[in-house]
Amino acid sequence: MRWSQYFLPTLREDPKDSDAISHKLMVRAGLIRRLGAGAYSYLPLGLRVLHKVIAIVREEMNRAGAQELLLPALQPTELWKATGRYDVLGDVLITFKDRTGKEVALGPTHEEVVTDLVKELRSYKQLPLTVYQIQTKFRDEPRPRFGVIRSKEFLMKDAYSFDVDLEGLNHSYQAMYEAYQRIFTRCGLTVLACEADPGMMGGDVSHEFMAPADSGEDRVVRCVACGYAANLEAAKCQTSDIRHQTSESLKAMETVKTPGKRTVREVSEFLGTAVTKLVKTLIYEADRKPVVEQGIPPKLKQHKIAKTFVNEFGPEPVAVLVRGDHEVNETKLARVLGASLRLAGTSTIERLSGASVGFTGPVGLQGVRLLVDHAVMEVVNAVTGANAPDAHLVNVNPGRDFQPETVADLRMVTEEDRCPKCQGRLAFIKAIEVGHVFKLGTKYSQALGAVFQDARRELKPMIMGCYGIGVNRIVAAAVEQLHDGQGIVWPIALAPFQVLVSVMESENAEHARLGEEAEAALTKAGLEVLLDDREQSPGSKLKDADLVGIPVQVVIGKRWQSDQSLEVSLRATKEKHPVKPEALVENVRKLLDKERSS
Repeated sequence: MRWSQYFLPTLREDPKDSDAISHKLMVRAGLIRRLGAGAYSYLPLGLRVLHKVIAIVREEMNRAGAQELLLPALQPTELWKATGRYDVLGDVLITFKDRTGKEVALGPTHEEVVTDLVKELRSYKQLPLTVYQIQTKFRDEPRPRFGVIRSKEFLMKDAYSFDVDLEGLNHSYQAMYEAYQRIFTRCGLTVLACEADPGMMGGDVSHEFMAPADSGEDRVVRCVACGYAANLEAAKCQTSDIRHQTSESLKAMETVKTPGKRTVREVSEFLGTAVTKLVKTLIYEADRKPVVEQGIPPKLKQHKIAKTFVNEFGPEPVAVLVRGDHEVNETKLARVLGASLRLAGTSTIERLSGASVGFTGPVGLQGVRLLVDHAVMEVVNAVTGANAPDAHLVNVNPGRDFQPETVADLRMVTEEDRCPKCQGRLAFIKAIEVGHVFKLGTKYSQALGAVFQDARRELKPMIMGCYGIGVNRIVAAAVEQLHDGQGIVWPIALAPFQVLVSVMESENAEHARLGEEAEAALTKAGLEVLLDDREQSPGSKLKDADLVGIPVQVVIGKRWQSDQSLEVSLRATKEKHPVKPEALVENVRKLLDKERSS
């Protein structure tokens, strides 16, 4: 392929409004161009990389026993309403009405559609089954950013497994988990498999595959000792190391005036009390929807709080208590409640507590459920809001002065926390989510009637799992992890071409001939070659070579004039080797093998 005839425009400057290094380099290196917010065109070079990723994904899915199909992007919203996710996604779901007035959605994912499809399977003898597709998805993201990392239109590999029992689901889940590990390794990515919250997908077990990157919009914690890893929203918190009760006796509760002191810092400084002694009381409104439709896991369906939400509707106020130096983890809170939630407004807080925001406390608080983080239960002689204007209570003690309805892990993990498995130190890492696997259970099969007849002729819902990979995100994550100050450093498996032959003086007939012969010899040997025959300065060509990041660079220039040799180098190391034309193919192969094994 001749660069002079190839649609590969490069840029010297970063595009405007680009924060992520992958966004900057993918635009500058001619891989993508922005059409609108969250929508990108892939140019030929970028599409070659995308196809490399797709090929790896397809090979590993097939190897794992999954069968490829293709599902429609247009989906009837009745399916989404049947599973309860129509309201959960809200404005993220892109919908329109066709000419008959029927509401249709552009598929953001395909759990509903594939479940409706496999209803044709009626016998346990037809299971297990795992199917997958590689297809464009659509989500009306409120804040598309970081180029293709978070866009409104993106390419996803989504797979779905159907089993007769939990043992089968565990087997299917493990097969996909291992396939994902192979995919990311082959793509040259460093990836952490993290415990995660299922979110809108439902189910009670999931793992995210997170690629560490400075531009990552997610944060994960990882134990430096045992390797435990979890998404920040799912990371477990153990009981606190701060144990006030070991050295303090209970004191009589008192009311103190704290005029205008609303925040944790203000109260702490005013009273001369450590923030770990303060207890924050936050009021939320929980939507009481049926927990089955919300996909609450079986282990929580028996929870006394979850039970109260079944078949009840309308928001209910809930008070959540965390220590002054901690923050509420709304994902954990929502799973305990089995309901979606939001912070209550000022009027609701004032009506319930009798005071303005900043002075709410658990003592005497009426008409709300009291959910308490376990770290709060360890605080002795705490400071809380007094439910009165400009006042706080001191020497408040859980169990004596207020009774929590539920005690649970309700907070975000902090740098002071230790690993829940081995007590090791936790590291906080920015990362890009490139894959996610879920044990869905029967959330979708029950809602949509995907049942089978077992060996005893009893009808049972299929046990499901789903497994997603962001194909575009793999490309972006590779750029994030594999670049330097000059540009992209592609791994061999994803490189758009394996070799770049650069003719420094394209107007020099001898050099032009050598470039064509080198390109022909390498192509004949089965290598993917781009020949830079453009009429540009040598400096410009060398900069572009580093920018686009093709693994092996062959330069025809000054060295040929001095000793009749070509200059061959690896993009990753920049180590240069003089090579005679007749030994070019052999040397290039050795360099590629060396790079693959590194």
